[in-house]
Amino acid sequence: MAVGDAERAFAAAAEADGLILERASVPWINQRGHFGLPAHAVRARASLNEIFTALGGDRAEQESKKLTPLRGDFIEVSTGTFIEIDELQHFTSFRAASLQLYPPAAPLGFGRDDYLDLCTELAPRADRYRAARPAKSFGPGGRQRQRAYYDAVRDLGAPECGRPPVIRVPVLDGDGAAAYTRERDRIRQLIERGPR
Repeated sequence: MAVGDAERAFAAAAEADGLILERASVPWINQRGHFGLPAHAVRARASLNEIFTALGGDRAEQESKKLTPLRGDFIEVSTGTFIEIDELQHFTSFRAASLQLYPPAAPLGFGRDDYLDLCTELAPRADRYRAARPAKSFGPGGRQRQRAYYDAVRDLGAPECGRPPVIRVPVLDGDGAAAYTRERDRIRQLIERGPR
């Protein structure tokens, strides 16, 4: 399966169901991570600083990055809700470590414990995915830590910037259309609920 196939199939299934999705890009989710969030996102910035430090991030390098927006998967147009499609590489031991540091009351559009369970199950394989790939601010072999951090930036930053909780959809078999069908009711319920 080619890169992006799962996302394209998910979006097509959503559109056929009447859900309009656009590619996600907002200026306040950018390469600087929590250092690039608006000043009013105080709680998110504090939690993300703890996660960044626990993942071994280099503050000086992160703060020196450009404010280039990070592209996410989707934004549901009518509500501005972010929807992220998470394949195997999102279920590493580093993602589990970041999730364990989320504030207990953080508004999430997915089950934190469910994601922790998936990380426990999948980390032995996911931790090997591009394990040697470097990432600025996280050094050699830091790509997985960077991914876990940027996932956390979206999860914790979006609600403090006036958006509904980020909806995350695991797509572990590469079938984005089936994932949409499986998660359709939950997605629609969360979108209709809006900000909490």
